[in-house]
Amino acid sequence: MPDTNTNAVAPGAVIAPRGRWHRMRDSDLAHSFLSSPVTVVAAAVAVLMILASLGAGLIAPHDPYDMASIDIFDAMLPPAWKDGGEAEFLLGTDAIGRDVLSTILYGSRMSIFIGVTSVILSLAIGVTAGLFAGYRGGWIDAVIMRIAEVQLSLPTILVALLINGILRAIAPPSTLDSIAILVLILSIGLSNWVQFARAVRASTMVERGQEYVLAARLIGIGRVAIMFRHILPNVMGPIMVIATLNLSGAILTEATLSFLGVGVPPTQPSLGTLINDGTDYLFSGSWWITIFPGAALALLVLTVNLVGDWLRDALNPTLG
Repeated sequence: MPDTNTNAVAPGAVIAPRGRWHRMRDSDLAHSFLSSPVTVVAAAVAVLMILASLGAGLIAPHDPYDMASIDIFDAMLPPAWKDGGEAEFLLGTDAIGRDVLSTILYGSRMSIFIGVTSVILSLAIGVTAGLFAGYRGGWIDAVIMRIAEVQLSLPTILVALLINGILRAIAPPSTLDSIAILVLILSIGLSNWVQFARAVRASTMVERGQEYVLAARLIGIGRVAIMFRHILPNVMGPIMVIATLNLSGAILTEATLSFLGVGVPPTQPSLGTLINDGTDYLFSGSWWITIFPGAALALLVLTVNLVGDWLRDALNPTLG
C-alpha cells in the first residue's frame, strides 16, 4: 500500500530551521507556564494592569489632576451601582470630587514606575557586588558580605525609612517636592540589593571554577570582562526570580512609605497616597475611597508574586 503521509520529508530535502517563536513556544519554560492556569491568569491580570496604568491618559474617564475639570459638588459620590451613584463615576468619587477609577489608573502608573526603577537600581548594585564578592573573594568578599549581613538584620521598611530620612535631611528644603520621587527610588533601591548580591555571589563562586572561565583566563581576558561577559549570563536565572519577587515588594514598600507621608508628593500621588487620603472617611460610610485603591494594590502585588513563584519553581525545580 503506498505511503499517503503528506508530512513525510523527501530524501535529500533541506529542513528549514525553526523560528525563534517556535523554539520559545516548545521550550520547557513555555510548557511549564501554559500548564499552570493560575500563573497564566496572574500574568494576564498583571500585564493588563500595567498596560492600563501606562495608558491611563487614554483610557481614564477623567483626568484627576486637572483641577479645572473637577467639580466639588461631585465629591463623595458612591459607586455607580449604589443609591446616589452616577454612571459617569463607576467607582465613585473622593473628597474633592475626583473619579476614583481614574485616580487608581494614574496612581498605579506611579507605583509601578517607582517599583520597576528601584528594582533596576537594586539589581545593578547587588549583581555588581555579588560578582566581585564571588569572583575576587578575600577582603572584598568579606567587606561586602559583612555590610549585607548588617543590612539583612534590619527590616527592609526600616532601612528604606532611614535612607529616606538621610536623603531628605541633606537635600535643600526647596527641592524636596521636586526630588521626592528620586529619593523614594534611592531609598527602596538601596534597601533591597542584598538578596541579589547573596544569590549572585553564591552562583559566581560555583561558576568561577568552570572550564570556560579558566579558558578565558588563559587567553588573557580581564577579570571584569570575565565577570560580566561570561559569568553573568550563566547566573541570570536567580536574578530573574529575585527581580520578579522584589518588584512586588518594592511596590508594597513604596505604598507603605507614601501612606506614612514620606513618599511621593500629593501632586503626583500613588496607590499609597490614595489609600491614605481615604482613611479619614473609611468608617464614615465612604469606604470606596480607600477600599478600591487598596484592592488594586493587593491584586497587583498578588499577581506579580504568583508569577515570581512560578518562575522560581520553573527555573529551580528542586525548590518546588
